[in-house]
Amino acid sequence: MISLDDAVTARLESHGARFEVLVDPDAALAIRRDEFEGDLEDVIAAEDVFEDASRGDRPAESDLESAFDTTDPMAVIPAVIRRGEIQITAEQRREMQEQKRRRLIDIITRNAVNPQQGDAPHPPDRIERALEEAGFTVDPMEPAETQVDDALDALRPVIPISFAEVTMAVRLPAEYAGKAQAQVREFGDLEREEWQPDGSWVGVTTFPAGMQNEFYDLANELTSGEAETRVVKDEDDINVR
Repeated sequence: MISLDDAVTARLESHGARFEVLVDPDAALAIRRDEFEGDLEDVIAAEDVFEDASRGDRPAESDLESAFDTTDPMAVIPAVIRRGEIQITAEQRREMQEQKRRRLIDIITRNAVNPQQGDAPHPPDRIERALEEAGFTVDPMEPAETQVDDALDALRPVIPISFAEVTMAVRLPAEYAGKAQAQVREFGDLEREEWQPDGSWVGVTTFPAGMQNEFYDLANELTSGEAETRVVKDEDDINVR
């Protein structure tokens, strides 16, 4: 269950009656797109269907039967969400828009680079300022992931930007390798690995180019600054010794 403060109202008028349910806004959008995965009871504020949610009034069972062929709230709730309108207040809209904006900036920061500066990552504040300069408006009713392409189109006239991946080789000294290599494995797509005769571990991993600084920080943190890293330019350069 979610709190009433976090819920929005989905409203459907059908068969001469009104039906309202209280649901998480992101989950409501996912349900409408048939993309929801999870337990419905985790994303609603009440296992109930209302005629007027603000007053707590419930519709007659005969109205539920006429409109949905069932009186089971857990069957009716998704139907109301899919067929009805999602009602949000101005404050909820602002909060949702800010959440999506932050998520969008995070996605772009982690994946985008500056091709004019050797594919150096763009810091979040630069992306934020550029979006503002471009006049890009985040849609609070759409997932941030689906707005990335439009945001990039808006950003390109303002800053040099592209999405790219980087392949990084890292050597972890023997005293840290046992534990540290497990976290390096999870950072990106591990291309290859090799344990060296001295007990050190060498791995080659690919991840979004915008995450290079994050990778350096992780490698240094895991090894007290003793990790060795370098960008792999091509297949012939992939071995690390």
